[in-house]
Amino acid sequence: MRAMAELGPEAQKASEVADVLGRTSEQVAPLRARLISKGLLYTPRYGFAKFTVPQFDRFMRRYMTLEEVPPV
Repeated sequence: MRAMAELGPEAQKASEVADVLGRTSEQVAPLRARLISKGLLYTPRYGFAKFTVPQFDRFMRRYMTLEEVPPV
């Protein structure tokens, strides 16, 4: 979620989020699926995900650095 926040509030491509983390889309797909099932993200169109909470990207950037992101 922090990697998504780095890219901004709009819907993010899975591959771009994976690039921020230095991973492949296949590596982050299970985590993305869990976040969707928990209601934290939704898919506005194929291959994209967006936060369900408005301005959640701002919150994540304010309270978590990318260095704190745990390994996948």
